[in-house]
Amino acid sequence: MKHLPFLFLLLLTLALTGCFRRWRMTENDIREHYANRPVKPVYHTLENDTMKLFCASIGPDTLPPLLLIHGAPGAWYGYLRLLDDSLLQQRFHLISVDRPGYGYSRKGRKPLTGIDQQAHQIAHALSLNKSGRTAVVLGRSYGAPIAARLAMLYPDKVKHLLMVAPPIDPDREKFFWFSKWGKLPVVQLFLPGRLNTATAEKYAHPAELQQLQSCWSGLCLPVTVMQGGNDWLVDPANLDFAKQVLADTQTNFIFLPEAGHLITNSHPDLVRELILEAAVHTDER
Repeated sequence: MKHLPFLFLLLLTLALTGCFRRWRMTENDIREHYANRPVKPVYHTLENDTMKLFCASIGPDTLPPLLLIHGAPGAWYGYLRLLDDSLLQQRFHLISVDRPGYGYSRKGRKPLTGIDQQAHQIAHALSLNKSGRTAVVLGRSYGAPIAARLAMLYPDKVKHLLMVAPPIDPDREKFFWFSKWGKLPVVQLFLPGRLNTATAEKYAHPAELQQLQSCWSGLCLPVTVMQGGNDWLVDPANLDFAKQVLADTQTNFIFLPEAGHLITNSHPDLVRELILEAAVHTDER
């Protein structure tokens, strides 16, 4: 009986790591993926005393930028479907980032959970583009409010914002039975850094969203919000919150009743169509 707490923690750790293992790619996996593809990413690391931002880009930097921001946990390669899309490659300089605290964008031990801090740091990725054109910015899941804040802070750099399955309502953050156990130091010792960062973000998220509430009215650009009805990670009622705080903006709200959380994977054609529509408006600016 005295070993039960240890066994429980061990099983919990295995469960948490197993849940996300299939979404993780190694460097060998990425090399294999691009081995026979004619278009391959170029890697960049932007770093100064306070930040480190890893980016993968595809396409000429003279095309308008499409900036892709992942959720939690996640990595730049979570957007491979979009990065490998030949139609998008013809229209955009695609830039996918490892968010601060994830992948190769880790600097220091303390997770960076502030939405403002992440938005400021990720905005540096746009310096890789030399077109002089404004960007289409797409953020999914936890990356969506960061993408929104980036658009608020840098309105001269962003033309269109797409938020996919966005957890933006501070009163509807979902916590699961294992969430609190992920905060225990003894459990975190056995977990990958990206999961510990995701846990820290999750518990900081409601307060961060509260601070963001008064900022939504300052979003003065076209917005697209997509939400699935069968999303088990983000409460679909977040779409109602989006309609409330974005009521005075030019926003296209898309509800997909049968879709789950990973809309960019389950509905790639629709996502591509919406990005290309945004490109037309970007070209007009």
